[in-house]
Amino acid sequence: MILVLRALGVGDLATGVPALRGLHAAYPGEELALVAPRWLAPLVDLVGGVDRLVEADGLGHLGWSGPPPALAVNLHGRGPQSHRMLASVRPRRLLAYRNLEAGHLDGPPWRADEHEVDRWCRLLAWYGIPADRTDLALRRPAPGGLPTGVSIVHPGAKATQRRWPPQRFAAVARELAGRGHRVVVTGSPGERGVAAEVARRAGLPADAVLAGATDLGELAALVAHARLVLCGDTGIGHLATAYATPSVLLFGPVPPAHWGPPPDRPWHEALWVGPRPAGEGTAAHPALAELAVPAVLAAVDRVERAALRRPAVPRQAVPVVPAAR
Repeated sequence: MILVLRALGVGDLATGVPALRGLHAAYPGEELALVAPRWLAPLVDLVGGVDRLVEADGLGHLGWSGPPPALAVNLHGRGPQSHRMLASVRPRRLLAYRNLEAGHLDGPPWRADEHEVDRWCRLLAWYGIPADRTDLALRRPAPGGLPTGVSIVHPGAKATQRRWPPQRFAAVARELAGRGHRVVVTGSPGERGVAAEVARRAGLPADAVLAGATDLGELAALVAHARLVLCGDTGIGHLATAYATPSVLLFGPVPPAHWGPPPDRPWHEALWVGPRPAGEGTAAHPALAELAVPAVLAAVDRVERAALRRPAVPRQAVPVVPAAR
């Protein structure tokens, strides 16, 4: 049994896929159990190679009742709390970054300035386990009753400073609709208000607002069969990467060098104006506030042109599976 900790969100799981696949390939006869939040289950099913989900919402007590695993792997963080959480189930071996406070003297040193995909591939490489950082594709859900070929505008993000102003999202959405795109606006139930504002400002019909109307599996299916994704630095951008759906991602304050799409795939573009001093209050971060509508529309044009020139293989690299319900 291999027990892997990655109890975080959509983008965190998506950037951990190469490491999870590397572990599955290195230990093909072992059951792989992933410690992650229950609500991520539809996405875990699309990763492949994960045999069981152990529910945990963040760090804390791990309700593990089975025998000690042969191997525990910390893909969650640098420790010490995450190290101790895994050590509590008494694995025969723990793979993790070196952390003196947790008493873990094994493993490579942590690097703060590193892409999240590379971070976990480097951890495994230190222990002699290869992982392909480009292996980011998820299995493609069937669309079911969801619309296909839509352009997705996703204005929300957990942190207020990572949200581009809704009036600018609306301006882009209005222009895309005028060019013939079928635009939908997505988000969580708590983001339905801002999604409705974007749709109203853009002159979109009421049924274009899908925020709060799709679960995670349905959102993945929507992205998998979409024409375009426009969003900030948030989980849906990683779904666009996983399905090779052309995307324009708006970054700030964290640079795309840490969480952005692979630079060798020109049908994904991350816009970032560079480091800026953090503002005060609840406004968008200055690095986002400086991104203008024309620059975003120009990026849309570039990724769509790049998508026309790319090989057909990336979008067909993983099989279609029934839509999650």
